[in-house]
Amino acid sequence: MTMSDTKRAFVFDMDGTIVDNMSFHTDSWIAFFKRRGKDIDADEFFRTTAGRQGKEIIRAHMGEHLLDHEVLELNLEKESVYRELYEPHRKTVTGFDDLIEQAKLRGVALAVATAASNANIEFTLDGLDLRRHFDTVVGAADVARGKPYPDVFLLAAERCGVKPENCIVFEDAPLGVEAARRAGMRCVVLTTTLPAEAFAEFDNVIHIASDFSELTIDELFPA
Repeated sequence: MTMSDTKRAFVFDMDGTIVDNMSFHTDSWIAFFKRRGKDIDADEFFRTTAGRQGKEIIRAHMGEHLLDHEVLELNLEKESVYRELYEPHRKTVTGFDDLIEQAKLRGVALAVATAASNANIEFTLDGLDLRRHFDTVVGAADVARGKPYPDVFLLAAERCGVKPENCIVFEDAPLGVEAARRAGMRCVVLTTTLPAEAFAEFDNVIHIASDFSELTIDELFPA
């Protein structure tokens, strides 16, 4: 698709951004590692892993020697624990649905760019009937490297036909904000998981909000 000079896009991280679920992911990782005799510090774990792909996290904590099929089985086990924990709580972050409707009325392209597996994308986006809103959904299966590499955001922009500088990313994690920075994209941070000061070092952050109800299209894309 050719890139338009005027077209604009919102690119949403999914976990911790569209849905406030990162504590459930962390809890499921802690349970997963506890079964294997490993104790994990929740805060440190989130800061160093949020935005990375499951296979990257497993290899970092359990060894690069693991074969692909072993990593896949381990990741499936962890994700099944997560879905069981989070399913009763599954809902969008306050204000998300309204912002999406505003964006659609204004012709802003909409994308999801996530480190999640296809199964977790289906669990969240299809479970909440959200996929229909998006022009494209990019997940872990579509790119070789997770965040902080910019691959997932750049592919989302390419699929939308929007230049990176005309994209605004919505994120909740430092690795995701760094990935947006490397992609040449401005970023809105939601403090669903970490406080505002955790993002002080990033020069691409244009707004920090507790949820989407604090944001308007006019503020993000001035006429």
